[in-house]
Amino acid sequence: MRVLRPAPLRPMDLLRVGSAGLRTRPLRVLLSALGISIGIAAMVAVVGISSSSRADLDRFLEQLGTNLLTVSPGQSILGEQAVLPQEAPDMVARIGPVTAVAATGDVPDTYVYRNEHINPNRTNGIAVLASELDLLDTVSGTVAEGSWLDAATARYPTVVLGSDSARYLGITRPGVQVWLGEQWFTVIGILNPVPLAPELDTAALVGWEAAEEYLGFDGHPTTIYERSTEDAVEQVRGVLARTANPEHPEEVEVSRPSDALAAQHAVDTTFTGLLLGLGAVALLVGGVGVANTMIISVLERRSEIGLRRALGATQGHIRLQFLVESLLLSGLGGGAGVILGVAVTMGYALTQDWPILVPPWVIGGALGAALLIGGLAGIYPAVRAARLSPTEALTTP
Repeated sequence: MRVLRPAPLRPMDLLRVGSAGLRTRPLRVLLSALGISIGIAAMVAVVGISSSSRADLDRFLEQLGTNLLTVSPGQSILGEQAVLPQEAPDMVARIGPVTAVAATGDVPDTYVYRNEHINPNRTNGIAVLASELDLLDTVSGTVAEGSWLDAATARYPTVVLGSDSARYLGITRPGVQVWLGEQWFTVIGILNPVPLAPELDTAALVGWEAAEEYLGFDGHPTTIYERSTEDAVEQVRGVLARTANPEHPEEVEVSRPSDALAAQHAVDTTFTGLLLGLGAVALLVGGVGVANTMIISVLERRSEIGLRRALGATQGHIRLQFLVESLLLSGLGGGAGVILGVAVTMGYALTQDWPILVPPWVIGGALGAALLIGGLAGIYPAVRAARLSPTEALTTP
């Protein structure tokens, strides 16, 4: 006697029967897929925005350069404020790979006001600094209004204001005078913000010679800005302290301003990890919703399951049908979530003038996570449906 075996389901047949339940209940499908799509969209958007932010930082640092080092006095052995030698900038300039050097010097007990009638205690935190002429080029700074110090203006009572200093003083254009060090100085320029030297944003910069002549500046630099070739930054960093102050290198602090920007991004990355965790929770909740939808679908379609079993469908056919239905449901939610996450990333990046970057692995990982959640959520309902006998499924209301 010849035994007839059930034919295996072809892929197209499997997709057709698996999608039948989705086509007949579109509203339920939409609500169930929404939970998956929210979780996927959150994860894609968080990674995309973080990647775009990192790309913008990399572009930003590439423009400004990561080869800027600063030298400043630290503490002496006795805990007092150390002092850099007056010849320190010239000694640093003699280091072979160094390409540019400029220094600023703090002018103590000297403040700048809008006029001589301002309360002396209202300094707004503006520091008065003596500046060398190469400073702006060395720190990649730019002038917003007016001009920078030159060989002529640096000898006279003129001043260039940082971006915050000008705002605190209510000055928007050059040509006005400010009360600086108990005398009038003429503002000849206002700077744009200087990302690699933010201390200049709250400073009033006067020429080195003018500071010595009009303000009693002692000529000792307090910050030396140095640029070298990119491949020699670490080597230069290792000798800067001994070069700037050979007698007391332990009293010299060397830093790399670009490291501060990278550290700030590292903090943002930690926050990104927290948001990814929240997205994963949303995805898990969406998976529970898919499982609940599939269980309800099995209960509602008992007669369909019984009829298919009576017509020859095996338990394996039934399991595959409901497993494919769960995968399609989660796949639809995952696809919609990816599109939404990419759209959110693009919108936010455009508002911030960032390059748009969504790593391909994020899209693949998001879809894979959605299908994994859908597969896990569909296993139990699929097994439960397959265990129904034809008579039980057809006779039970």
